[in-house]
Amino acid sequence: MLNGTTRLEALALDTLFREARTHNKFTDEPVSDDTLREVYDILKWGPTSANTSPARFLFLRTREAKERLAPALSSGNLDKTMAAPVTVIVAYDPKFYEHLPRLFPHNLDARSWFTSNEALAATTAFRNGTLQGAYLIMAARAVGLDTGPMSGFDNDMVDEVFLRGYGWRSNFLVNLGHGDPAGVFPRSPRLDFDDACRLL
Repeated sequence: MLNGTTRLEALALDTLFREARTHNKFTDEPVSDDTLREVYDILKWGPTSANTSPARFLFLRTREAKERLAPALSSGNLDKTMAAPVTVIVAYDPKFYEHLPRLFPHNLDARSWFTSNEALAATTAFRNGTLQGAYLIMAARAVGLDTGPMSGFDNDMVDEVFLRGYGWRSNFLVNLGHGDPAGVFPRSPRLDFDDACRLL
């Protein structure tokens, strides 16, 4: 078990962050349903506010599902998404708080924090759902998959086609698979510590 004095080895840090890249092309190697379940069973342990866990994930892995998604995609995202083995709709449940009696049992008043404050509920759902989408990317990389997260789609159309029956809302998309290096752009720079951080 990790503790406060344990550090990940360099290879793990390279896999998750330093050498990891956004992929635009994938090989035709399939991604099994068992692997997708493994990804979720890792990402679900990442922290969220009051364990709200508002993210919801639709794993599109059939041609029929991809064809339903295609009209909502921008032209720049169409071909790579249709070719990816799996595309994940990272969504969130605006009524996440209905699960709080189970997810946050040590405070049975937690549901009322959100049912009485619509703005707080909306902010909590979007913020923590986005955070869980980042956990998805890290978990996928941890099990040997490559990722291609993206915007560039019609959220309203995706919500209507895929999510309306659940009451969920789309946030962003992530293509998953085994990356083809031919689809990787040259590495873009990042801000230095002094550009992005302040020590107070």
